[in-house]
Amino acid sequence: MKQHATNIVRELRNRGFQAYFAGGCVRDTLLGLAPADYDVATDAKPSEVMRIFPETYAVGAQFGVVLVPLKSPAEAKEPWMGQGPGSAQSEAEPNIAPGEHPNYVEVATLRNDGTYTDGRHPDQVSYSKDPQEDVQRRDFTINGLLMDPLDGDRVLDFVGGRDDLKAGIVRAIGDAERRFAEDKLRMLRAARFAARFGYAIEAETFAAIQRLAPQIEQVSRERVRDELTKMLTEGHARRAFELLDRTGLLKEVLPEIDRMHGVEQPPEFHPEGDVWIHTLLLLEKLPPKVSRTLAWGALLHDVGKPPTFRVAPDRIRFDGHVEVGVRMTEEIARRLHFSNEDTRQIAALVANHMRFADARRMKESTLKRFMRLPKFDEHMELHRMDCLSSYGNLALYDFVRERRQQTPEEEITPKPLLTGEDLIALGYKPGPQFREILSATEDAQLEGTLHTRDQAISFVLSQFLPAR
Repeated sequence: MKQHATNIVRELRNRGFQAYFAGGCVRDTLLGLAPADYDVATDAKPSEVMRIFPETYAVGAQFGVVLVPLKSPAEAKEPWMGQGPGSAQSEAEPNIAPGEHPNYVEVATLRNDGTYTDGRHPDQVSYSKDPQEDVQRRDFTINGLLMDPLDGDRVLDFVGGRDDLKAGIVRAIGDAERRFAEDKLRMLRAARFAARFGYAIEAETFAAIQRLAPQIEQVSRERVRDELTKMLTEGHARRAFELLDRTGLLKEVLPEIDRMHGVEQPPEFHPEGDVWIHTLLLLEKLPPKVSRTLAWGALLHDVGKPPTFRVAPDRIRFDGHVEVGVRMTEEIARRLHFSNEDTRQIAALVANHMRFADARRMKESTLKRFMRLPKFDEHMELHRMDCLSSYGNLALYDFVRERRQQTPEEEITPKPLLTGEDLIALGYKPGPQFREILSATEDAQLEGTLHTRDQAISFVLSQFLPAR
């Protein structure tokens, strides 16, 4: 990808424009990390960028942002030429968003932003020829670096970003409150970058976040969701959520998680401490690139405990916390606009995380149905982390894992011995009884007492009278 981005810089330079790598790719390169993507900053205007490169996507042309496909000049149909401005603009791929497409390089025109009335987009954009002016509008010093790939990766640093990289500091460029007023999401990004790199948030930047934290509600819920998901899946989730807590952002974006503080648990089952500490210990175990559903399941698995907490004569209890937690999880997912598929899986993780306690006592049919839950590996992993974050006993985890490994797939999800059509042929009328009959038949099949269609027919005729 770097070579493709370098080719874009070279082509812009050949046309007489300035062009540099910008932002996160420069930061990651200096840290010895492989950049996930490359951004290019240039003084070419969007219309000029689109004239030079074919198949461009003008996803943010009003703000100077164009996506250029990852092609070398030799691969282009007419070496970066010939299709006119924005020949395949966002009509061909309307869901592309800047910074979110792996097969494109984001090319942004150097600019000087005006005021940000909506807390995200500048009211007016003035294009610039001065790279130093452009970086002043960016979020943090470590993201405000430019690099010239045609001059031995020479770095242009107008904001002290290299010093902050060496010192391990996340610092807003210029006035912190102004940077956050321009885009409130930057407050969450500060916490994420500090967690991801193990950095400290500079004092004035930190104080500005604390003052402005309530204004995070102005950010769209989708953007908040995506930023939180990155925190949960980059491998430093505990640190990220500790920073959200300290800055005051946690109670604004996830008040249900903030309420876990100080909610005691029975020490015989949770010697580690309260629900907040227990949840942090789970977050600490989330590896980089973990699935987003498992990550959110780990965060929310005990979300129902604070509202169900009570002290009984024998011990602390959380009666019905699973059912309450499922409802709360579904509400949080709706609020943050999760997809239906992700919502179902996250809620299923919350709904089933306590079922492992009954695994040894389950009927064979119940255990097999449990083990065929969609994405059962996520249920297993959540239980493992849950155990290691409390009493540390993995006996039930090992029992279910061994049973899952030893049980053939065709025994866990066998082909049905009977269908609804078979029941009709036997004289049963379609209706609620169908489900009862088919479920009972499958139970017997999973228990290993029915093996053939004839056995299943005999079982049904002996157990259920046809409806009259």
